[in-house]
Amino acid sequence: MKTMTNTTDCKACRTHMPDLLLDETFLAAHPEMKAHLAACADCAKELDELRATFDLLDTWTAPEPSAYFDSKLHVRLREAEAAHPEGFWERTRSFLLFSTGRGLRPALAGALAFAMLIGGGSFGLYLEHQPSNQPSASSATVNDLKILDNNAQALQQMDQLLDDSGSSVDDTSTPPTT
Repeated sequence: MKTMTNTTDCKACRTHMPDLLLDETFLAAHPEMKAHLAACADCAKELDELRATFDLLDTWTAPEPSAYFDSKLHVRLREAEAAHPEGFWERTRSFLLFSTGRGLRPALAGALAFAMLIGGGSFGLYLEHQPSNQPSASSATVNDLKILDNNAQALQQMDQLLDDSGSSVDDTSTPPTT
């Protein structure tokens, strides 16, 4: 691909190839494209080849279908309708292999909703029948007694610590000098 000194390069020329082929006034309206085609041999050659291809396609005529085409088609359709239907497993297999799944989507959505409903209900019933591990609410009197019991245990532990420390080497009878 060559880059020309004018404002049009080969890439821009190739993007406008359909316009150059199909619109006869395009080249007259864009003189920069005309200058590029005159200077660039590759783009001019590509345009000439495309024009030759289009001219060849204009001369080609599509073949007419045979006079018996419609009758043969109807015969084949009748044969297909009269053919023995495939078995259940073959139809299921072909449906699963070649189907887009659009027919199954509502059924799958319903099955998923049903499974979620069953799963959620089962979990709710499971939680409802579980024994509760939370302590029962007690009165203020019981709470006060528990606090006093904890305080008594704390005092007892402190006494044991003081007794243990009294038997050690440290003598607590003399006050610290510092």
